[in-house]
Amino acid sequence: MAYVTARDWHAWHQDYDDPGSPLARRLAAVQDQIRAALDAAPPGPLQAVSLCAGQGRDLIGVLAAHPRRADVAARLVELDPRNAGLARAAAGRAALPGVEVVTGDAALTDSYAGLVPADLVLVCGVFGNITDADIERTVGYCTQLCAPGGTVVWTRGRRGPDLVPQICDWFAGRGFEQVWVSDPAAGWGVAAHRFAGTPVPLEPRARMFTFTR
Repeated sequence: MAYVTARDWHAWHQDYDDPGSPLARRLAAVQDQIRAALDAAPPGPLQAVSLCAGQGRDLIGVLAAHPRRADVAARLVELDPRNAGLARAAAGRAALPGVEVVTGDAALTDSYAGLVPADLVLVCGVFGNITDADIERTVGYCTQLCAPGGTVVWTRGRRGPDLVPQICDWFAGRGFEQVWVSDPAAGWGVAAHRFAGTPVPLEPRARMFTFTR
């Protein structure tokens, strides 16, 4: 998967450490939607998966202090071993034994076998790095990843052409109800959609998307 090495995804995370950066503000919005999804989830065990999880700052950052932390079994899939290692260390520091970090290809459906359909699906940092056709394709696969009543939280930049409204339509066409979408003026896009349909069985050995950079 040499196509993902054109950008240093480890160095890319440095902007998270600047509270005033757009990336840090986007992270805060993603975390707010994760908290809201966990708060609204029914009692009992919960499952979560994160595609291209990076250093896991979104989900691990929330679970570390959330009252449902012990209920969540999560799998974070990240190709860059440096980022995966940092995510694994963060989960360890937060004492989250239910959080599994897998160093592997997040685009492959097999990476999520056994933990889907999930109550929370994170597709953050993906839609800005794949083709429009692959975005629509991945939205379709969310019907295999997400449990009924579960939430998908996703991101996409809002520089022109702004594809966020179209992505919302693609989710709606697949049986998802819009929960929240960030203000276009923010310059970054974060959205949450709740699955109101019936999950489709996970297709084995399928590729959902290919990074273009």
